[in-house]
Amino acid sequence: MFKILSAAVFGIDAYLVEVEVDLNPSRSDWYFTTVGLPDAAVKESRDRIRSALRNCGYALPAQNITVNLAPADMKKEGSGFDLPIALGVLANMQELSTDHLSEYLFAGELSLDGLLRPVKGLLPVAVKARELGIPNLVIPAANGREAATVEGLRVFALKALPEVIELLRQPENFSPLRLEPKELLGQEVISPVDFRDVRGQASAKRALEVAAAGNHNILMIGPPGSGKTMLAKRLATIMPRLSFEEAIQTTKVHSVAGLLDPAQGLVSLRPFRAPHHTISDAGLIGGGVIPRPGEVSLAHNGVLFLDELPEFPRNVLEVLRQPLEDGRVTISRASMTLSFPATFMLAAAMNPCPCGYFNDSSHECTCTPPLIQRYVSKISGPLLDRIDIHIDVPAVKFRELRSSNSIESSAEIRERVERARQMQQERFAGSKIYANAQMTPRLIRKYCRLDEASEQLLESAMNRLGLSARAHDRILKVGRTIADLEGMPEIASKHIAEAVQYRSLDRTYWA
Repeated sequence: MFKILSAAVFGIDAYLVEVEVDLNPSRSDWYFTTVGLPDAAVKESRDRIRSALRNCGYALPAQNITVNLAPADMKKEGSGFDLPIALGVLANMQELSTDHLSEYLFAGELSLDGLLRPVKGLLPVAVKARELGIPNLVIPAANGREAATVEGLRVFALKALPEVIELLRQPENFSPLRLEPKELLGQEVISPVDFRDVRGQASAKRALEVAAAGNHNILMIGPPGSGKTMLAKRLATIMPRLSFEEAIQTTKVHSVAGLLDPAQGLVSLRPFRAPHHTISDAGLIGGGVIPRPGEVSLAHNGVLFLDELPEFPRNVLEVLRQPLEDGRVTISRASMTLSFPATFMLAAAMNPCPCGYFNDSSHECTCTPPLIQRYVSKISGPLLDRIDIHIDVPAVKFRELRSSNSIESSAEIRERVERARQMQQERFAGSKIYANAQMTPRLIRKYCRLDEASEQLLESAMNRLGLSARAHDRILKVGRTIADLEGMPEIASKHIAEAVQYRSLDRTYWA
């Protein structure tokens, strides 16, 4: 009996799996049994392994092969156990060197001709191997750049089973894959979209800059064709660059979901996810028999854009409350409970009414007040309170469309945003908070102190608009961010006035 080290993914983290392979000559025919809660893909590995070994020149003996995946009480899924099982069979057949077998962790799918195919979740596996002190990781070549981002680990990205066998026999003939992940992250990537493309909409651009500077959720309200979607698609281009820790976390989620580009290796741009309004609640927050990350987790450290917000089913919108509040999604099943990260900026867009032209000077609105009220009320008050900024996006005038005035680029706006974020990082140093939007009530009282004029202005706005306590805190957070953009240590009345103006639904539709 031989033991081969491998790993499986649970949520976005991996755990060690010991693949125990035993050949029993008591049977006269070839028989293959896999135990340890394998799923269908793991059970089918016996046929892939048999063909791969035969096509690589190894004849399986007429023996009973028993494979145990330990720990046996956790569900195993995927095809990543093909390679370690095949190596366990060969070890029992004395076809490979086993002197340093415990120093390697193996993962990979086998094709019928013995080639190694990529599998999901190799980055968490590489992180786990380093944590356990296993010095060598053997994986398919297509997963090489992804795993090589983990420092302190020798990654061998190979193309076929015979190469793996040769590596175990003569390791001195192979060199590990070398990659400088921080250099990869530092490479400038030119985005196909830029704020320079947007004509007009100065107030909306300002609101998006404030949102990016403090990581505030934002809702844009305007008629069809006013540029809401165009603005939202450029929001990620003015957000601060990903740190190395953020890039690793984001890449983990995309790796587990199977969405990582093999040539990329590391997610270097902030994600932008824009699901259609027909998405289910499981598709949005994650789900399945063995839960997978949903759109809120795929947008981790980036932007989640919900276009035509009232068209989303009410139950789908309501499941956003937990990730917006906690930055995580917890999915419970009968046999397991998984947690996925979901710290994202929510950007949403909607028409002001069903026809789309309420308060539009160039089109007549055909909707009645009760119809408008029902349309806006599709967004619940608790969800609306979790959106810091509401901004009107009116139709662009012809002169603005044809103007030849110079327009700021995304890079210029991002410089101001990064300066404001730097102030926030210094303010919250030593805590897990990195942006004003994450401030707790205690931190709000500490860092959002107001002078007498600002107090009176905020009190008047609260009474006139009937704002909730949560909306009061949101105004203070946004005011703090506006002050940071100006480099001011204290919040002034002009900052509170601008923050109150970013409660468009309260002022126009819900008042």
